Amino acid sequence: MQRTPQTLPAKYAEWFARRGWTPHPHQLALVAAAEAGQSALLIAPTGGGKTLAGFLPSLLELDATPATGLHTLYISPLKALAVDIERNLAAPIAELGLAVTVETRTGDTPAAKRARQRRRPPQMLMTTPESLALMLSYADAPQMFGQLRAVIVDEVHALAGTKRGDLLALGLARLAHLAPGSRRTGLSATVAHPDALAAWIGAGAAPVRLVGGGTPAAAADVSILIPPDRLPWAGHMAVHAMPAVYRAIVAAGTSIVFVNTRAQAEIVFQELWRLNDDNLAIALHHGSLAVEQRRRVEAAMAAGRLRAVVATSSLDLGIDWAAVDLVIQVGAPKGASRLVQRVGRSNHRLDRPSRAILVPANRFEVLECRAALDAVAAGTLDGQPPRPGGLDVLAQHVLGTACAAPFDPDALYAEVAATQPYAGLSRADFGDVVRFVENGGYALGAYEQWRRLEPTGDGRLGLVHPSIARRYRMNVGTIVEATTLKVRIGRGRALGEVEEYFALGLVPGDTFLFAGQLLRFEGIRDMAVIASRAAGDQPKIPAYAGGRMPLTTHLADRVRAMLACPASWDALPAPVHEWLDLQRWRSVLPGPDDLLVETFPRGRLHYMVAYCFEGRNAHQTLGMLLTRRMERAGLKPLGFVATDYVVATWSLAPVLDPAPLFDEDMLGDDLEEWMAESTLLKRTFRNVAVIAGLIERRHPGQEKTGRQVTFNADLIYDVLRRHEPDHILLRATRADAAEGLTDVRRLGHMLARAQGHILHRPLARISPLAVPVLLEIGREGVEGARDRLLEDLAASLVAEMETGPDQAAIPL
Repeated sequence: MQRTPQTLPAKYAEWFARRGWTPHPHQLALVAAAEAGQSALLIAPTGGGKTLAGFLPSLLELDATPATGLHTLYISPLKALAVDIERNLAAPIAELGLAVTVETRTGDTPAAKRARQRRRPPQMLMTTPESLALMLSYADAPQMFGQLRAVIVDEVHALAGTKRGDLLALGLARLAHLAPGSRRTGLSATVAHPDALAAWIGAGAAPVRLVGGGTPAAAADVSILIPPDRLPWAGHMAVHAMPAVYRAIVAAGTSIVFVNTRAQAEIVFQELWRLNDDNLAIALHHGSLAVEQRRRVEAAMAAGRLRAVVATSSLDLGIDWAAVDLVIQVGAPKGASRLVQRVGRSNHRLDRPSRAILVPANRFEVLECRAALDAVAAGTLDGQPPRPGGLDVLAQHVLGTACAAPFDPDALYAEVAATQPYAGLSRADFGDVVRFVENGGYALGAYEQWRRLEPTGDGRLGLVHPSIARRYRMNVGTIVEATTLKVRIGRGRALGEVEEYFALGLVPGDTFLFAGQLLRFEGIRDMAVIASRAAGDQPKIPAYAGGRMPLTTHLADRVRAMLACPASWDALPAPVHEWLDLQRWRSVLPGPDDLLVETFPRGRLHYMVAYCFEGRNAHQTLGMLLTRRMERAGLKPLGFVATDYVVATWSLAPVLDPAPLFDEDMLGDDLEEWMAESTLLKRTFRNVAVIAGLIERRHPGQEKTGRQVTFNADLIYDVLRRHEPDHILLRATRADAAEGLTDVRRLGHMLARAQGHILHRPLARISPLAVPVLLEIGREGVEGARDRLLEDLAASLVAEMETGPDQAAIPL
């Protein structure tokens, strides 16, 4: 007799009772969905037992009917999360007396274990999208996945809508072909578009049941930390606040200090260690550190041996450390969903409020932090609607499919088109992708090195040579990072990796921070940076590609609304309230739909500052286009600087009427000409070419340097532009540029909104709101340890703002 969804077998009910728990309704709902053969999307607050809910149906099934092969596949966006889930499942499996085998398979798994897992898989396997793509590329994939009954995708919101998500969606479609009876479960705490995410989970699989989290979580206790002595006008590292952050760590039990970049992680860790008079156990965790060090930190945190860990997004998602008392976000969170995710790492239970502190690095970041808190309180989240899947990712998947066995193009197209990202893909575009994988396309077809597929005589396509499969497996994945070099102390083990271009800028004797240590650069040997331990107080900081994430549209809208509503300023710290009051007196503040443009002279230069609030990527593109137009207008522009909030230009002639400069037609010929002339498309093409498999970063017996990859990609880009301008990879490049580095979509929305709403304020001198952006001029790449050096410049700008212009131009 089928059980009602409100009950569990006695053994499980007793286990919950021994733990002092009562099964949540959403946990029982997932059991009911599985019994009905349905897939599900569970949206529940952090600490609501989502992970257990996802695995509970599988535990019940394996307990009732033991499986000899792989029953449940768990997919995580992070290796650390996959390892954490394996560890956390051990307790219920042991306490329930279940004979269930659980293992992890990631890029860190030894080769011998990976090979054994393909021959004799565990009943539950924890993995990542990249490792799934690898496993599906083997001829024995049908045997490995043939008995699969359940697929759990954790933190699904972090994957859907990204290239990693495209790769995973294609992998899920392949699994549905290999195991037609399998169901899927998506787990997430932060979802802005639930129906679209449910469609992503369920595409080509069983019907999807949307399950809510039931019991609401206790309201989070989140505050903004403003040190009493000063609040910087500019800077991104918040070094000024580290004494207050350290005091908060001392007062808490265990803390996670989240930062936004790896460079910032190194700086914040070093500052906290310098202040650590209490000798607290403080650790560092980011993706460039050696895997052994990351695992030691994760194990120490889980065991309660650390008082704090400084971390990037490497620990953003799902790590279940219930003992964390406090989350500290250093720097603005850049999005409400990201803040919710990070705050949820504290206390990790529905019945206890998460506790967090936001530490803005400058005055604009105070506004952003306030907007994020308001968004969280209102229950609104960031998120863009679904976008079409990447053609470069599809090319990689087509080759991976051929590595496993020859395929029929029509059948593979039907499988691909069943996924949500590729539902709108035309048969013609799919055919172009297959032809590219087959021989590189028309312009490259004469080159033997790009012949990878050939007809097998029965309407299918297979590999030209088995060696292609090995090359594919060495290059699988969609994360294209800059070439890195290992960092070693003498001949010792590697501490981690820094990017090649940073290492090439060092000379022997330079010092730099890495892995929480001050190191002296000795040289480069055997693709490794050789260093020794050093002393000093002015190190360089390794920089990493990717940089800071741009401000989300949702938070940008809230910041603009806050500026337009003085009644809301009472929630802001006194220095920020006074700053906005002074701006209102000296100039004006924009309304929610206005574009404020200020112009003023300083020394021999003329400045134009536009307060767009559309994020760094859109502002970088806008700055490029503005200076092109200013050049044509005879204004003799000298440069521009962009932040998340504003874009500023400086020129030898004044801008008398900015409206024509911001006309929407700049996204037509101006954009096309600039993109064609700039290196941006070449940079984007390089990434597309690597993902699509045209350029191989790794080759059996050798690995190309970043310079070699860039050189090869630039040559191919030029050939394609001349001879096949509609090549499938050029189409993918243009689509990527519009959504990524240029953010043309968002820029277009801003320009449309601004038409008829441009507020031009010609001023005699710099305005209060413009002080932060002028401090940014010439600071790109300046390490955070030098943030203190901006104080004198800030003081002079503030004095000028209050008293009148002087004759000294800002150093450029």
